[in-house]
Amino acid sequence: MKFLHLSDLHLGKRVNEFSMLEDQRYILEQILRIAEEEQPDGLLLAGDIYDKPAPSAEAVQMFDGFLTALAEKRILVFAVSGNHDSAERIAFGARLMQGQGVYLSPVYGGKVQTVKLEDAYGEVCVSLLPFIRPVQVRHAFEEEDPASYQEAVQVAVRHIPMDASVRNVLVAHQFVTGAERCDSEEVSVGGMDNVDVTVFDRFDYVALGHIHGPQSVGRETVRYCGTPLKYSFSESDHKKSVTVVELLAKGDVRIRTIPLVPLRDMRRIRGTYAELTLRANYEGTNTEDYIHVTLTDEEDVPDGMQKLRAIYPNLMRLEYDNRRTRENQTVEAAETLRRTEMELFEEFYELQNNQPMNEKQKIFAQKVLAELKEEGES
Repeated sequence: MKFLHLSDLHLGKRVNEFSMLEDQRYILEQILRIAEEEQPDGLLLAGDIYDKPAPSAEAVQMFDGFLTALAEKRILVFAVSGNHDSAERIAFGARLMQGQGVYLSPVYGGKVQTVKLEDAYGEVCVSLLPFIRPVQVRHAFEEEDPASYQEAVQVAVRHIPMDASVRNVLVAHQFVTGAERCDSEEVSVGGMDNVDVTVFDRFDYVALGHIHGPQSVGRETVRYCGTPLKYSFSESDHKKSVTVVELLAKGDVRIRTIPLVPLRDMRRIRGTYAELTLRANYEGTNTEDYIHVTLTDEEDVPDGMQKLRAIYPNLMRLEYDNRRTRENQTVEAAETLRRTEMELFEEFYELQNNQPMNEKQKIFAQKVLAELKEEGES
């Protein structure tokens, strides 16, 4: 049984106010060509299909076209909703779509949909676990009362009926402890969304989404395929790909990757203004890429962003690295050291939630910080 593993399409995403729709359409067409060449039995799509719970009409139309093309090629689709998706929107029309071989995870209510397939080696069961939070699992299993993401996923997985003698595949969207994050991912305070890899021990292959860098966690067969496109400059060194998974006899899982080539790359470049303009004009640099420029000139270049965009039209970010900026960073670091834990926590909260803490939250946070200090001193 052969599958393509994809995740985190983030259709409709904007990066530094640049729409990625054209880039996403280009990469989906490339994935369809890979599907045509590989002839997989199915495609595992592990969440964050859209970038927002209420996606744009263009994003929805793009995904509709992608699903239609896969259905025409008779490639089954197994998709779950991620933390960026609306579980209800992803589940809409799911029963109708099954007739075309498209299986979408229902809104989690205690049951996980499992689809049974057959090949020359016997049965393969594909289970669809959408992104879940502890509160959802508590509603479904009040007697178990899971308090953390770890406990919630443990409970949800334990209630998936499984035959250990056959091959079992899980499609899920969670953060597994030990995976390497990127700047473009949504971060939970204190790593509260962590799930230990042992939760998935019963599965022969776990197709994960949520982390943007391709990687295996704990064992080779628990894998994040990564995003098909770069969505932040922290990903500039990533090699994006499609993961191909082949399940032969029970216990024999073969994994390989097929590189993806974007319409525009996302790159960091560094140098003086004169050096970068010379490089673009005479060295054949790909000027259409999405660019983060670090200028090393000691004096700021007047209208530097506008001037550089005449050469690099998709310049996203411009910063300086010189004596002045390094001195400012030293001052900022010293000011940070002088701030209290509470002031730092309030700043972090506002960055994460786009609003300041209210008085009730401040009182609670101060109490928790005080308790932590007492524990550290005891």
